Amino acid sequence: MRGDGRVGLPPFAVRPVLVVATAVAGVLIALSGRYGFHRDELYFLLAGRHPAWGYVDQPPLTPLLARVGSAVFGADPTGLRVVPALLSGCSVVLTALLARELGAGRDGQVLAAGCCACSGYLLAIGHLLSTSTFDLTAELGVLLLTARLLRTRDGRWWPALGAAVGTTLLNKQLVLSLLLALLLALLVDLSAARARPGPPLPRPGGARRLPGPLLALLLALLICAPTLVWQAAHGWPELKVARVLSHVDGLSGRLLFLPLHLLQFSPVLVPVAVVGLRRLLRADELRWARPLGLGYPLLCALALLGGGKPYYPLPLLLAVTAAGCEPVVRRARHSWRSLTGFLVLAAATSALAALPVLPVRAVTVTNAVDIDQGEQIGWPRLARTTAAAWAGIPTAQRARAVLLTSNYGEAGALARYGPAYGLPTAYSGHMSLYDWGPPPDGDDGPVLLVEQADGHRLAGHFTGCRTVDRIDNGLGVANQEQHAEVVLCEGAHQRWSALWPSLREY
Repeated sequence: MRGDGRVGLPPFAVRPVLVVATAVAGVLIALSGRYGFHRDELYFLLAGRHPAWGYVDQPPLTPLLARVGSAVFGADPTGLRVVPALLSGCSVVLTALLARELGAGRDGQVLAAGCCACSGYLLAIGHLLSTSTFDLTAELGVLLLTARLLRTRDGRWWPALGAAVGTTLLNKQLVLSLLLALLLALLVDLSAARARPGPPLPRPGGARRLPGPLLALLLALLICAPTLVWQAAHGWPELKVARVLSHVDGLSGRLLFLPLHLLQFSPVLVPVAVVGLRRLLRADELRWARPLGLGYPLLCALALLGGGKPYYPLPLLLAVTAAGCEPVVRRARHSWRSLTGFLVLAAATSALAALPVLPVRAVTVTNAVDIDQGEQIGWPRLARTTAAAWAGIPTAQRARAVLLTSNYGEAGALARYGPAYGLPTAYSGHMSLYDWGPPPDGDDGPVLLVEQADGHRLAGHFTGCRTVDRIDNGLGVANQEQHAEVVLCEGAHQRWSALWPSLREY
């Protein structure tokens, strides 16, 4: 292969890669109903009932997927999670295609698909519907198109890259950090290339009428323009939420960034990623792909400086891992016996941490690694406990009573399970639920609060408050709602329209 990478690609290993993708999607669907809805999924289902071009904490795509998925496949955990399982299968295929783009033959592509399928991150976000589910698939698509552009220098790929970035921005803004890291890596590599002896790298080709990058930028802006307009009109609330989350994690989040990053990826797969990073930075045949290798540590640094989550750079880490699969296969001398054992170990450890494979009562064991396991427990019981407290309000007062929660998980659970128990609409000032309130001023009766045990922020706005019950999931599983208080108050200090701004919570 020439240093500019302009040669034909190995054939794509369609059948074995699709077998791996189908297997991981099938496992995810089979296990999808083991526990229950995650708090974020309940929020997405609720947000899907309020379609908009944006929300306080996210663009519109994931709530839309929740609405479509539940309508097509069913409004239970299994139906909602069919789309995440299919997206995870797509991520497996894209990782194999990235390996092919980086010169991997059939076995290297299959190993790349296997590494992706065995990653704890893929299994965790494939089991649940989250903003990260679509984001992984979309960012892998962006990375594949970027690799194709770097390898071929063919400007005809710029429009596809712009469309992919624009679509990704309808789900999350994290792709901007990825693009910034890749741009910085490209500049560093170009500076180093000028200092190296030998022929210069060929200049990237472009479109005939517009420079390729400009055309890609215009397409991306055109696709995501509605959500950008929504955010601007509402004062860029996503930035406020990001600042709050960064402050919450603080110094401890930064100190634990790298260990959690590798743990979420899978410690077993780290050696393949190390081989891939070394290959991207040193191999002459992949000189064109060096920005992918340089971009990974740069993206980690950007996430650290910005107070980002440890999983933010994981899509790029999967691309780096894909680069290491071909040399790993060669060193194994095409013997899949040792590689199969390696993948089985990775799959077993990742599944134990990320999937509902243990009995529900044993979730406490995995909660220390993945707190999302515990957040799938106890929502129907929360609704029943709340309904019992609501029934304790005198019938004559109940028509003017208000149900208020401290967060979107509680509100989403009451929206999902509450109607069966005769509960009314639950209000909340948390995230985008604030925009769907306040209750009517005419609802000046008792107020029933559902508030986390360490909260007590809501009760200060009301009179005559007393705790009437506590939430207990009955399994001893620690989560945000375990031991939450159900508080009955006589009424509010002021009208809801005047009180509501003070209940805003990011």
